[in-house]
Amino acid sequence: MTANAQTSQPGALTTVYEVKGMTCGHCESAVSSEISELAGVSSVQAVAATGKVTVVSAAPLDEAEVRAAVDEAGYELVGTTA
Repeated sequence: MTANAQTSQPGALTTVYEVKGMTCGHCESAVSSEISELAGVSSVQAVAATGKVTVVSAAPLDEAEVRAAVDEAGYELVGTTA
């Protein structure tokens, strides 16, 4: 799925980010919690084993805001995945 591909829900976008430094469930929770606070985000699923964070939002997110949220959690946003 591309970074801004539409999902089956009208108006919902799914974006997959790569985050460096997550190693456990606590890491997943910290990243998910920070990203969930961004406006328009309806769900976040972080997987430490793959370093992938899947975000469903009402509109495209500003990558700088996502980066700031990931930084606040103590990890590094690498970017979006294709």
